[in-house]
Amino acid sequence: MTTLYATYFYSPSVNELLSDEHTIASMLRFEGALALVQAQCGIIPQESANVINNCCNMEFIDIEQLKKDVKLGGNAAIPLVKQLTKIVKMQDEEASKYVHLGATSQDVVDTGIALQMQAYSLWLETQLSILKQSLIKLTQEHRQTLMIGRTLLQQAKPITFGLKVAKWLNSISQIQCSNPSLTLGGAVGAGNEFIGSEVHKRMINSFAFSPTSGGGGLGLFACQLGILSGHLGKIAKDISLLMQTEVGEIFEGAADGKGGSSTMPHKRNPVTCTAILANATRTPQLVATILAAMPQEHERSAGLWHAEWEPMSQLMGLTAGSVERAIELINGLEVDKERMRQNIE
Repeated sequence: MTTLYATYFYSPSVNELLSDEHTIASMLRFEGALALVQAQCGIIPQESANVINNCCNMEFIDIEQLKKDVKLGGNAAIPLVKQLTKIVKMQDEEASKYVHLGATSQDVVDTGIALQMQAYSLWLETQLSILKQSLIKLTQEHRQTLMIGRTLLQQAKPITFGLKVAKWLNSISQIQCSNPSLTLGGAVGAGNEFIGSEVHKRMINSFAFSPTSGGGGLGLFACQLGILSGHLGKIAKDISLLMQTEVGEIFEGAADGKGGSSTMPHKRNPVTCTAILANATRTPQLVATILAAMPQEHERSAGLWHAEWEPMSQLMGLTAGSVERAIELINGLEVDKERMRQNIE
């Protein structure tokens, strides 16, 4: 995300994954793999497939021209295939006849998104493992750290801080992202002589995708990210409340220049919690957009399919930012045991 707040609300590494360059590269992966698989099935010559695959390189693509041409075709696949065909034709005119053979724009766009989702899921799995280990460590450290439990924002009965953290851990541990699936159906999703069942099977294996398709996979993935963002928001909410001046039981990790006010030098603002809470406020609407786009008309929607692309990318980006901020938050957390006991008394 190339915004002023790219490193605050988002994750730099995932920003790269969701960049225009990576999006186009993912679609090119589809085109290259399709040609190679069709050659394996004897549909096109192996030499032609090799030429096509070698030309599926971001270095050959004019991104700025592609962006200008998107509005003419209504999606990025159409101008991308035209550019790729010209590139291949310069290398081998015969091979250019087999570019994108039997496929349609939705096959390219949706599979490109699925490949990004796949890479994102691997990243997320690693990061959530780090977060869970940090929460486990914090739980163990404070198994007997007494604090007051609060209900309806009022003091209730004593608990331990370890119990509170264990509940955070439990919510994060329930998150499991669904596997992305291949989209390869041709003009109206019925397949054709160039993308039959064997091609479909080999393409799935080529990308290590789930063998199942359809079934609201994008909607399910979006919901899982939305729930994760909500759980992270709950953690940030608790910590920001415990960090209030009048409570003072927990603090975000200190760092030079962190959490300061532009006019009040005595303040220590919960800036990391704030980023997570801001993201948790934005993500439900993005999930709602994905769900609203599910009742698509007939074989390919006019508008609802198109409405999925940017919200899905934004949802992945914001959730990734929340995960990274949560890891920073938990690893740097400062717990004032004495203040917790004083507040009980």
